[in-house]
Amino acid sequence: MALYLIGDVQGCDEPLGRLLDRIDFSASRDTLVLLGDLVNRGPASAAVLRRVQRLGASASSLLGNHDLHLLGVAHGVRRRGRKDTMAAVLDAPDAAAMLDWLRHQHMALHRSVAGADLLMVHAGVLPQWSVGDVRARADEVESVLRGPALGDFLQTMYGDEPAQWSDALTGSARLRVIVNALTRLRFCSAEGVMEFDTKDSAGAPPAGFMPWFDVPGRRTAAASVAFGHWSTLGWLSRPDLLSTDTGCVWGGCLSAVRIGATLQQRELIQVDCPQAQRPG
Repeated sequence: MALYLIGDVQGCDEPLGRLLDRIDFSASRDTLVLLGDLVNRGPASAAVLRRVQRLGASASSLLGNHDLHLLGVAHGVRRRGRKDTMAAVLDAPDAAAMLDWLRHQHMALHRSVAGADLLMVHAGVLPQWSVGDVRARADEVESVLRGPALGDFLQTMYGDEPAQWSDALTGSARLRVIVNALTRLRFCSAEGVMEFDTKDSAGAPPAGFMPWFDVPGRRTAAASVAFGHWSTLGWLSRPDLLSTDTGCVWGGCLSAVRIGATLQQRELIQVDCPQAQRPG
């Protein structure tokens, strides 16, 4: 039995199919975690959702910013953007089933491998959060996504403020910070103030900010954190990190990582992707 992590698919179903074939994925034997942004920008978001659904309990997905955007559009609280490619989902006869499956996916996942912590998120974690904090904060958002107040939550989910976590936060402000950290974060300050305008590589942080994973004293540093979201960062593997968004939708690669008996036993498997979108 193998554990595979796959980075941002973003509607690129044909490369996903080739990648699953290449790793010889078996739903009866293996486990798959997709690290968010299953949909949008690529040509076949509905096909991606159906493919992953067919894998049943062997596959789980994190919710990325594009996945939440799809839910927002479906519930009438967001407009379709000029570059959105989600019509095939929204107009499909099985749209309700796909959207219901999506809202029951995860904001974060945790797994122990040989006694070590593997924490999986779409984008990042705030420096003052421990692994336990991330799991608890994710549970808060998941309970709302899966409950009757989904539409109300989506109405208030968007915005860049508050830009910093506080245990005293409540209501929509609290949930917004959690969502922004787990699905949008790239750079933050040493105090955990988030910055959302910069999408450049980790080597070009805005003044006063740094990549979230390089903040001194980050409380998840003893874990291995696997994430996607940051295509300009690309593949990065170090003891405490696995960055897996290798820009499939921009003509790069779609990447899978096979986790071995320990978290430091990692095998990278990639397939080339036809360029479906241009960055911007």
